[in-house]
Amino acid sequence: MSEHTIRRVVGGVSAFAVAAGFAVVAGAGVAGAGPVSVNWNDGDTKFTRTLSESDLGVGDLVTSTTKFERTGVVEYIYEVTDAHPACWTFVSATVDGGARGLDSSGADWAKIKGSITQWPVYNSGGLINPKSRTFAFTYRVGADCARNTPLMTSMSYYNGSLGDGSYPNKGPTATVRTSTSSTTLAGVASATVGQAVTLSASVTGGANGDTVEFYDGATKIGTGTVNNGTATFQWTPTAGGAHALTAKYLGNASTGGSTSAAQNVTVAVPDAATTTTVTGPATVEVGQAVTLTAQVSPTPGGGTVQFKDGATDLGAPAAVGADGKAVLSVPSLGAGAHEITAVYSGIAGFTGSTSAPFTVTASVADQATTTALTAPATADEGQAVTLIARVSPAPAGGTVQFKNGNADLGAPVAVAPNGSASVTETLPVGAHQITAVFSGAPGFVGSVSEARTVTVSPVVVPDKSTTTTLTVPATARTGEPVHLFASVAGSDLAAIGSVGTVEFVVGGQALPPVSVVDGVADLTHTFASAGTVSVQAAFSGGPGFAGSSAPGASVTVSDPDPTDAATTTAVTAPATAVRGNQVTLTATVSPTPAGGTVQFFDGTTRIGLPVAVTGGTATRTYAIPTSGNHEITAVYSGAPGHLGSTSAVATVAVTEPPVDPGTGGTGSVDNIFGS
Repeated sequence: MSEHTIRRVVGGVSAFAVAAGFAVVAGAGVAGAGPVSVNWNDGDTKFTRTLSESDLGVGDLVTSTTKFERTGVVEYIYEVTDAHPACWTFVSATVDGGARGLDSSGADWAKIKGSITQWPVYNSGGLINPKSRTFAFTYRVGADCARNTPLMTSMSYYNGSLGDGSYPNKGPTATVRTSTSSTTLAGVASATVGQAVTLSASVTGGANGDTVEFYDGATKIGTGTVNNGTATFQWTPTAGGAHALTAKYLGNASTGGSTSAAQNVTVAVPDAATTTTVTGPATVEVGQAVTLTAQVSPTPGGGTVQFKDGATDLGAPAAVGADGKAVLSVPSLGAGAHEITAVYSGIAGFTGSTSAPFTVTASVADQATTTALTAPATADEGQAVTLIARVSPAPAGGTVQFKNGNADLGAPVAVAPNGSASVTETLPVGAHQITAVFSGAPGFVGSVSEARTVTVSPVVVPDKSTTTTLTVPATARTGEPVHLFASVAGSDLAAIGSVGTVEFVVGGQALPPVSVVDGVADLTHTFASAGTVSVQAAFSGGPGFAGSSAPGASVTVSDPDPTDAATTTAVTAPATAVRGNQVTLTATVSPTPAGGTVQFFDGTTRIGLPVAVTGGTATRTYAIPTSGNHEITAVYSGAPGHLGSTSAVATVAVTEPPVDPGTGGTGSVDNIFGS
């Protein structure tokens, strides 16, 4: 059906017409301002909808009415739902002019309901009243309504004794017009070319964030943003004279734009500030003519420049040409430094200015010099080489910079009264091109010597012999990692530091080389099968040290026994210590195993070699090398009948040793591996 549903057929109304829901539009909407109506028929009911106003402004009240009339039998109206734009807010409702409260409402609808006998509508041609019912809903127009766009209203639903009906989009429509605005430009007290002045426009009806354009005559000079009804712009005039300023509010989707009245401002033109610079030769010889040039900017086209040597005028004031330059030629300057300045007089429209000082040094012509270099042709590695430079004629001062190719050899050396300068250097192996560069001195020109080649030969030092010692656990279990250690010492029994690598051979299989760190190579290895496994270790050698091999050792490897006892390892250490002082670290293994070793760690750094467990304990002394917090742990290797375990962390707070104010000593050398 079209709109009216579940209508009962009564009187002489065609059942087909009612079932089909034919709607008849009895009137069209009236364009423009004032009331506007539409009407239609559905069966024996005529509906007339009227809006009190079709041209609306924000805040206006508008009333929609729906009038029910009958040409058939009586119908009782139970409820009426009025549809309205979501931007309208419900104010009140009436039925036949009497106030009526809402039954319910939504964002775009309002409903009133009566009893089943409250609102009858009788045949308009009969004798019984009332012959019509009028339902009116009053709303207030909100600021969020779309502007200049037809907004639909309708009786979206009603229910009565003869059925119910739905009539969406029947109308009439109404349009919310754009709001008006006004813009006022605040007065400008004064303005000067090149100086910023704030233009302030007050906007009524605008919203924060809207745009205001500022104009000088027909030229837009900038924009501002409305904030709490005001928009500002910093205007810096570039030309003097009369300026007609206006502010134009551009409006927004709901508010029309507006333009302020013109604000007439006279802009003053200040004198242009000038800058003056003076140039000339930095050095001249006594008796040589000197030309000095002053440049005035911006070009003033007039005025004079007085050149000065300190506080003394140099000649008469020089005229400034069309290019802003003034030139003075001085026949000669006395020996020494002269602070030259140029003082511009200024003219109408341009300020005067004084240049920064420019130094001209006048001196007697320098003498030419020659520099000769003496150097040995050869030297041994590590042998000190003496280089001697002689400057002729002997200058009164200056320095000589000895150079190895392009690199300086030490700092410049002062030239002695006899013109000589020397330096002693130790040069690396190879051929070196040595030169001597005289800097020059008052009255003397600098000079560079011819290059001399000094060839330094290397001294061959034989590698030290080494001894490699292999440390392995006596027993191990398959699948459990153990540590294999190789300690390397030089022929003087001193540790070799971090040089070279150690290759371990386990069960006849060579493993990847392990780097030597602080004289020890540490390999973590897991045995795959039980039995007696041979282990060998060979040191590769490195710079200054020959290689060596350790005697072989054996490890008895067994499979884990399910009856092996789990162990716990606890490590004890002092809570505090002083850097470099020995502390005692103790590991306790429970239950007490018959053998095995404990490896102590400082963080991830191994502390020495593993310590054998005796009576369930292992002890090591350790001089902690750095200050700060150190996390100490102990790792038990395990033993026949006992599984391995790792302790919790024991933290030692290490502080710096007190400094003896009398000696300022550096303390003792720490031994990272302990005793």
